[in-house]
Amino acid sequence: MIGATATATEMQNNFGKYLSLVMSGQEIIVTKNGREVGRFIPKDAAVSYLTDSLTGILKGDCDLDQARAERLYEKYETAD
Repeated sequence: MIGATATATEMQNNFGKYLSLVMSGQEIIVTKNGREVGRFIPKDAAVSYLTDSLTGILKGDCDLDQARAERLYEKYETAD
């Protein structure tokens, strides 16, 4: 859940406030010069983002043994 947007300067000057928000489960979007540069997120959300991204890689028809064999072949293929 996005809780707030803060400039980098606001984050620096009010870190405790934003830390409390994150500890309560909220996400903070950090901006600099009007552009998003990062997000301050709860630990559980970070783990979720990581597992979701890895799961996305493995979705669909994928033969892991074939993919591994192809990678090894490319890595160790010798020039004739």
